[in-house]
Amino acid sequence: MRLVSGAEKMMAMDDASWRRHANPLSVYSRMPLLPLLALAIWSRVWIGGWALVPLALILAWAWVNPRAFPPPERLDSWASRVVLGERLYLAAKTRPIPAPQARAARRLSLLGLAGLPFMAWGLFVLDPWLTVFGTTVSFLGKLWFCDRMVWLYDEMSAADPSLSTEVET
Repeated sequence: MRLVSGAEKMMAMDDASWRRHANPLSVYSRMPLLPLLALAIWSRVWIGGWALVPLALILAWAWVNPRAFPPPERLDSWASRVVLGERLYLAAKTRPIPAPQARAARRLSLLGLAGLPFMAWGLFVLDPWLTVFGTTVSFLGKLWFCDRMVWLYDEMSAADPSLSTEVET
């Protein structure tokens, strides 16, 4: 969980940012970032040093994205519940989460991380199959983690109905 909270600190997310990030447009527009990042790095083959331009734009969008959309009117979409579940997961020190959910989230985070060395090495040596494999493993691990965050939010808000209004405000 330290890696996730470290990423949260790097993103400088406050309550307002989290509310805005719960907009499905924010969630879905972040999903292609890893494949786009791989493509931007690969583009050095075609455009040389100019590859830093798409790379910088992707990294900037990753930071701006949670702040770019208005808070959603409703929080019952899958994407909104991903964000609400992630907030619960990150707050596990102050509000314990079910142990099976915590274990599953850690394993899925590790699955997502497991693909990154393959992606990085594939990009370094310009091996398209290794790059696609690593990107796919990381991407699917992250999607599965997102789905687990929905499960976590649904489970915890069903057990404590006041949680849904508490997290949503």
